[in-house]
Amino acid sequence: MRFLTSIVAAAWLLAGGALAAPSATDLAAIAAVENRITPIGSTEGKSLAARMAELKVPGVSVAFIEDGKVKWTRTYGVADASDGRPVTPDTLFQAASMSKAVAAAGALRLVEQGRLDLDGDVNARLKTWQVPASPHTAAEKVTLRRLLSHTAGLTVSGFPGYAAGKPIPSDVQMLDGKPPANTPAVRSFEPPGQGYAYSGGGYTLAQLLMTEAGGRPFPKLLDRLILRPAGMRSSTFVQPLPQAVVQKAASAHDPKGAVIPGARHTYPEYAAAGLWTTPSDYGRFLIALQRAYSGEPRAILDRASARAMLTPVLSGYGLGMIIEPRGQRLAIQHSGGNEGFQCHAFAFLDGSRQGVVIMTNGSGGWRLAREVLAATGSAYGWPPAEKSPEGSNRRAPLVAATAP
Repeated sequence: MRFLTSIVAAAWLLAGGALAAPSATDLAAIAAVENRITPIGSTEGKSLAARMAELKVPGVSVAFIEDGKVKWTRTYGVADASDGRPVTPDTLFQAASMSKAVAAAGALRLVEQGRLDLDGDVNARLKTWQVPASPHTAAEKVTLRRLLSHTAGLTVSGFPGYAAGKPIPSDVQMLDGKPPANTPAVRSFEPPGQGYAYSGGGYTLAQLLMTEAGGRPFPKLLDRLILRPAGMRSSTFVQPLPQAVVQKAASAHDPKGAVIPGARHTYPEYAAAGLWTTPSDYGRFLIALQRAYSGEPRAILDRASARAMLTPVLSGYGLGMIIEPRGQRLAIQHSGGNEGFQCHAFAFLDGSRQGVVIMTNGSGGWRLAREVLAATGSAYGWPPAEKSPEGSNRRAPLVAATAP
C-alpha cells in the first residue's frame, strides 16, 4: 500500500490556522506514532506503516490538541485505495458514534434556550411521534437526559447505514421500523433509569425531539448550534454529502482494504452516527467542551450544562461522552465505527488539556486508533486508565423481548 505523509499534514496548526514550531516533545510523540505502535495484545513495537498494511487500513489522519489549540496534525496513506488520493488534514471522515457527543451538546444548547428540558417526559414535547405505552414506562419516563446517557431503556444499539442510491427513511419511519428503514422499531425493553444499555435508537429519538424543538432540519440545526460556534468549518451532518464536497471525503474500505460499493454509506441517523468531520475539527469541538467545562466566557455551553454533560450518569457514561478517571486527572473519550470507518477521540479536562483524535477509513481501523492513542499517551506521559475506557459493554437489543 502507499504510505504518504502530505506536506500540509506536516504543518503544526494552531486553532486559527497559524503555523507553530513543534516542540521536542511533539516531535518525539510523532516519532512514537510513526515507529513504535504496539499491537493490542502484543509487546512487540511496529511501525504505523506496518500496522496499516497488516490491518488493511488505507488511510489515517491524526490531530493533537493542547492548551486550547490544535497543536499538530499528521496524515498517512490514501483517502481512496482505487484512485490513490492522499489523505490530507482537510480530508473528511465519518465520525460515526463520535457524532453523539456533538448531538448531546446541541441538545444542551436547546435546554439552555428553554426549548427542551433534561428531565421531563419526552412525550410531553414530541409532536409527530410518541414513545409507545409500555409496562416499562408506567412509573419511570423516557427523558432527554436518559436518551443522551443510554439509560432510557430503548432498543436498537446501532445502525448499518444505507448503501449509496438506496431510499432513505424519515425519523418517524426509523423509529417505527417501517420501510425503507433497515432496522427494527425503537421500543422500550426495560424501565427507564434502570441501567445503561448503549442505544443508537435512543439518539434517533433525541434527534426527532431536537428537530421539532429547533424548527430546522437536523444538519442545519447542529450547524447553527455547535459546528459554527466551535469553529468546525469543514464539518457537516448533511447525508449524503453534496457532490461538491465528495472529493474532499475519504472512501470507506472493507476488511480487505477495498473500497465498498458506492464508496460510503448514508446515515440519516444523524445524532447517532451522521457527522462528517476532520480530526482537527473534532479537536476544536473537544477544545470547546474543555472551555465550557472550565467556565470560560463565550463557550458553546454554560458551565452548568458542560458539567451535566461531562459527569457520569451510569457506567462511566455522561451525555454523549465516556468519562474516564486517569489517576488524579479526568478525561473524556468516545470511539466510533460506521461501515468502513473507525475513529477515536480522547482529551483531558484539566492541566494542559491535551488530547488526540484519530480517524481511519478502514474496517480494521478500530484497533489502529486505539494503538495510536496508546502510543500518543505513552509519549506524553499520560497516566493509564483505571478501568476499561468503554465503561459498560452492555448494548440495547435490536428487539424487545416482549412486545410493549
